[in-house]
Amino acid sequence: MALLEVHGLVKHFIGVTAVDGVDLAVERGELVSLIGPNGSGKTTLFNCVTGYLAADAGRVLFRGRDVTNAAPHRVARLGVARTFQQVSVFPRLSALENLLVFLQQHQEERLLSRLLRTRRLRRLEAEAVERAHRLLELVGLSGKADAGAGTLSYGQRKLLAFAAALMPDPELLLLDEPAAAVNPTMINQMKEHILRLHGQGKTVVLVEHNMDVVMDISQRVVVLDHGQKIAEGSPQTIRRDARVIEAYFGR
Repeated sequence: MALLEVHGLVKHFIGVTAVDGVDLAVERGELVSLIGPNGSGKTTLFNCVTGYLAADAGRVLFRGRDVTNAAPHRVARLGVARTFQQVSVFPRLSALENLLVFLQQHQEERLLSRLLRTRRLRRLEAEAVERAHRLLELVGLSGKADAGAGTLSYGQRKLLAFAAALMPDPELLLLDEPAAAVNPTMINQMKEHILRLHGQGKTVVLVEHNMDVVMDISQRVVVLDHGQKIAEGSPQTIRRDARVIEAYFGR
């Protein structure tokens, strides 16, 4: 059983079929890239998988459990985390506080327990702070823990969003254009972080336009065009696929 299974997924937008019968399976421990020209349906597919958009047809299974059109918070609590194309942080909170806010929904405690600050709750809070510090160190932001997130550069905010997605230690990490609009140094850092996570056994799927990143780190590449899957295979295979070349350069 694959960790993530997508069967015949369809999503329409006012007469436009953004995702058209896509099948996708991601095995545990894989590092898969989802590519395609602008408007090919990549982010829409992510949104349907994570519950931010309701699919019009098809099924999404995570660990064999049907999560089709489940609410985003339910999908997240099952072990799926994601980043977004547009980086959004709480600018008046520190980098550390941003990570703690992201984790809060995963630490389910009754309101009374929070008011009374039970021993278990205090332990969870201490563990959360420790994990946040470790992740800030992982992405090179340990020196910015107390800095307002609004003072960080765009690249640093991307790294903060990346760390935030890791806070609940998800089984599946979906990254939407992690290398977009950042400088080459930051791109190399992001590649290293992704490869390190994958080396630790994390399952990663990324949407990415930077083909150097895709070809350097992916085990498998899935290509969409006009909402349909047109190719799938190793980076070497995808480089030579005539359908992929046509999709990117044939217009």
